[in-house]
Amino acid sequence: MSSHLKETFMPPPQPDAAPPPAPAALAAKVRTLGPSMTRSMQRVADAVAGDPAGCAALTVTGLAERTGTSEATVVRTSRLLGYPGYRDLRIALAALAAQQAAGRAPAVTADIAVDDPIADVVTKLAREEQQCLADTAAGLDTSQVEAAVSALAAARRIDVYGAGASSLVGQDLAQKLLRIGLIAHAHADPHLAVTNAVQLHSGDVAIAITHSGRTTDVIEPLRVAFEHGATTIAITGRPNGEVAQYADLVLTTSTARESELRPAAMSSRTSQLLVVDCLFIGVAQRTYESAAPALSASYEALAHRHDPRPGQR
Repeated sequence: MSSHLKETFMPPPQPDAAPPPAPAALAAKVRTLGPSMTRSMQRVADAVAGDPAGCAALTVTGLAERTGTSEATVVRTSRLLGYPGYRDLRIALAALAAQQAAGRAPAVTADIAVDDPIADVVTKLAREEQQCLADTAAGLDTSQVEAAVSALAAARRIDVYGAGASSLVGQDLAQKLLRIGLIAHAHADPHLAVTNAVQLHSGDVAIAITHSGRTTDVIEPLRVAFEHGATTIAITGRPNGEVAQYADLVLTTSTARESELRPAAMSSRTSQLLVVDCLFIGVAQRTYESAAPALSASYEALAHRHDPRPGQR
């Protein structure tokens, strides 16, 4: 990608079409987003998570009075929690209150109760993962994927940034690219990521992986790489998030449903890995003449470690 194209190209805005979180995921959503809320919004969020039945019975004015905030704050909090408006949040609160009143077992995820047998857990998780993959595939802009593949295939050097669960995905991508002969490094340490980003320039590629789109430790090195002329790519569940400001290309992943034991940062890994595999296969296609021998050589170099014969372990 030319420096001129980099200066002028920005991905078109995309609507955030994520479905509202399931009622059982509300408490986890509050904990996840709490640090990014204002104090007044936190009061609203804590109230609805702590007393869903009581808050479901209140109008927007009533909840504002109960929390010592304003109606506008209640509406903004509802939207931040993933609901189009306060009416939708009240419906979710009523459903959650009904579940609690019925004495149902606590939910581990939106669909899995704490007393579900493991066979049901396997079935339900597999169904959820399948839906997450299907949603990601349907929402991916293939022209953006094509452009990312082209940039990676021609890159002198590739840096990948991620934190937490996204760091594991970054390591997976870097390892795959290394095995087909590309120079790729995954950086989990934010200081090391920035110091390496300073060395990037036109002809290099930097990839940021962040579900929320606002992880500072990932955005900062991407910004540095962007400013030094590298082609920058964001893999994120929030295409309108802060990370997109410094990304030439944005690859959108599905926003999986959150739960108490499975926050979005963990459940998003499935869709991130799909995008990583699409990039890897695309690059392998473009560089097949060199990629195939490199992959074969790496396999042969490790084969003896998997040979069960005596003396070959």
